[in-house]
Amino acid sequence: MTTHVLIVDDSRLARMAVIKGLTRLRPEFTHCEAANPDEAVALVKARQVDIAVIDFNMPGRDGLTLAAELKDMNRDMPIALVSANTQDEILERTAQLGATFLTKPLNEAALRTFLDAAVAKMKR
Repeated sequence: MTTHVLIVDDSRLARMAVIKGLTRLRPEFTHCEAANPDEAVALVKARQVDIAVIDFNMPGRDGLTLAAELKDMNRDMPIALVSANTQDEILERTAQLGATFLTKPLNEAALRTFLDAAVAKMKR
């Protein structure tokens, strides 16, 4: 079974960085990209998405709002929220959603830890 990862960030450069790490760490995974929350929701409705990596700061609505929407669509989907904004409120809301907070700029070690945990969660 192929694992499909959704990468959501309004910055093409940031999406490319996640894709680069994902390709290096999990070359067997496939990915799709969204530049905003509306595109992300449309992709999840149209195709299989197993894991999501979401930027916090985006136009329209923030990554936490999108993460909540995705959790409503698939309660068990592993989600990482990526941000340089490490305010306690954001960290707490991320944890309440059952998502993982990753600091931006995203490094490969943090991405690896998240992906390993996501795969283990999906195998349960």
